[in-house]
Amino acid sequence: MQNNFPIGIFDSGVGGLSVLRAIRAKMPAEEIVYVGDQAHVPYGPRPLDEVCAFSEEITRFLLARKAKLIVVACNSASAAALPYLRQIFPAVPFVGMEPAIKPAVEQTRSRMVGVLATPATFQGALYASVVERFAQGVTVLQHTCPGLVEQIEKGALAAPETESILRGALTPMLIKGIDTVVLGCTHYPFVIPLIKRIVGEDVRVIDPAPAVARQAERLLDAQGLRDTGHETAPLTFYSSGTAELMETLLPTLIGQDGKVNKLTWAMGRLH
Repeated sequence: MQNNFPIGIFDSGVGGLSVLRAIRAKMPAEEIVYVGDQAHVPYGPRPLDEVCAFSEEITRFLLARKAKLIVVACNSASAAALPYLRQIFPAVPFVGMEPAIKPAVEQTRSRMVGVLATPATFQGALYASVVERFAQGVTVLQHTCPGLVEQIEKGALAAPETESILRGALTPMLIKGIDTVVLGCTHYPFVIPLIKRIVGEDVRVIDPAPAVARQAERLLDAQGLRDTGHETAPLTFYSSGTAELMETLLPTLIGQDGKVNKLTWAMGRLH
């Protein structure tokens, strides 16, 4: 494995770009290959074994492009597939998404925390384990925000329907006294301005992406795989859905243009 090999990142769609953005800000010299599986977005309502199969094939695709580290930038895929991926690919370092319950519990004053995530995340053993370990003495309120991922995939970050979904999720939590909101889906950081408008200045909103970027940096440093060059490395994007749609969203979501390459699923394989 060489330092100048890329970091591989994948998600069900554009949500993982919030993690890419954080990794890019921290390690601009690292080349990144990103896969958005938009043919299957969202992963949240899908059966866990189906998400495992998608995640395994995407990992193989990224490893074929010499990825030195795989970031599972999708809470649903992390919940469903991360232990499986580590078992199938024992030599590959993985970074996954873990709901930021621990920092939320450390920061809450009202002892009331809200979590916005997909059904797959809430159903996963990882989420249950995190709540059991860190949320003693704290009330954790949950909402799956149906339709929110689809709105973000369309780029409708401030649309009335997007606001309606978020108000429906957050208003009951606010009435019960939450002072901290955990974003348990990588899509959701793109609507943080809207969330903050709804919850107000006194409610803390926790974006997990910076912590994931720090963990990726730690793993690369520990294995001597960090690219410490001074030039900004290239980004390569793939989509199994409408590549043109992701291209139009890149400037809004990560602040720069890029070409998105088209992928196709056939007989369970990516081409």
